[in-house]
Amino acid sequence: MLDLIIRNGQVVTTEAVESLDIGVKDGVIVRLANRIEEPAREEIDAAGEYVLPGMVDPHMHLSEPGRTEWEGYRTGTQAMAAGGITSFVEMPLNQIPCTTDIPSLEIKLKSAEGQCWVDYAPMGGLVPWNLADLAPLADAGVAAFKAFVATCGSGKPGDFKNVTDWELYQGAREIAKKDGLLVVHCENATITDGLGAEARASGKKSLSDYVASRPIFTEVEAVHRVLMIAEAAGCRIHIAHCSCPEAVEEVERARGVDASFESCPHYFLLATEDLDAIGPKAKCSPPIRDRANQRRMWELLAEGRIEMLVSDHSPCTIDLKSSDNAFDAWGGISGCQNCVDAMFDEAVLKHGISPVTLAKALSTGAARRFRLKGKGEIALGFDADLVLIDPKTSYVLKAEDLLYKNKFSAYEGRRIDCRITHTLVRGNLAWSLEKGASEKPMGRRMTIAA
Repeated sequence: MLDLIIRNGQVVTTEAVESLDIGVKDGVIVRLANRIEEPAREEIDAAGEYVLPGMVDPHMHLSEPGRTEWEGYRTGTQAMAAGGITSFVEMPLNQIPCTTDIPSLEIKLKSAEGQCWVDYAPMGGLVPWNLADLAPLADAGVAAFKAFVATCGSGKPGDFKNVTDWELYQGAREIAKKDGLLVVHCENATITDGLGAEARASGKKSLSDYVASRPIFTEVEAVHRVLMIAEAAGCRIHIAHCSCPEAVEEVERARGVDASFESCPHYFLLATEDLDAIGPKAKCSPPIRDRANQRRMWELLAEGRIEMLVSDHSPCTIDLKSSDNAFDAWGGISGCQNCVDAMFDEAVLKHGISPVTLAKALSTGAARRFRLKGKGEIALGFDADLVLIDPKTSYVLKAEDLLYKNKFSAYEGRRIDCRITHTLVRGNLAWSLEKGASEKPMGRRMTIAA
């Protein structure tokens, strides 16, 4: 007897959208057929709905421990489940201590234990002081390493810090010895800091002023430089949150280096022209670009050239977003709850992009690149991580809909013309529109394939 059958859905595989039943046993997809005749303990009728692989999000910031008032595992992973995210790789910063050695990794894993509604994997950090810690972190099974060449960190003990080019090169060489993946936030620190100081001195303080202080060339120059350093070090490299086609094209042109990249829904859903009305809730870096840039990003997605879409969910308390000077506000978007539905609405329903193309960007690309075993596809032998979407139900996002610890989002007031109805993690119902989050968490640490 099967544990679960999902019947009558439009199932999105890596090749096509097909009317299929999905049979689940012990958390794994074991049957895919036009009609499954075997009995099952439970059935879900997905008639009229799309069934996609759950989103795999390799760029997630949770702040537990140390800044748990910003976001914790319980609220953060329930929001992920409500948003169709079934697994995530957690960034090594925002929490204190940052995850840069074995003791801090153990603290992080202990904090997550028994509190996650979706599956997870930790990421280690590359900072100026932890060269000797990189190999032990790799041996302990972190999914990747994160570094900043843009200025970051509060200066508090245990907080994160950006690296120089020399420190990046040294770290990349060590990570390469373990066949690890290095994820880099690429913006030219010297120029963006200088332009920011210049803007402040002249009294500028709007969000569009902030965007102007971080022009496209400062991102693209850093991407090019980081790719060259990675090539020289022989290190697998991943460029975080590309905001513009020029950054994507730098990665596509790279030769002699194993390189990949990601972008984020907010670069597709928002534009600079929207930001002053929204305010600091929409502040991030690299910043949200203008509509002309956004149109070109949509063209890349339609062409299947966006390898991954990630949330870069980076929440905080509302007071950190309340400054009337955008340069002083916290730079991060709370967005994980609306990556899947808002992008399905805009990409599939409004831009006519194939659900297959979107699912590859939301799920398959990240699972393969970060070597997350059994994740990111609806296929035999893969985990039954699934999200059901009703394409004929609309709603307007309100603050009270959000499950974040701090209930605000740059997408408040947005009409979304589809609705997630069920999210399943390894065949377990993590969230449903009818009942909300499940009573008990079922998330567990993922296996990183060799």
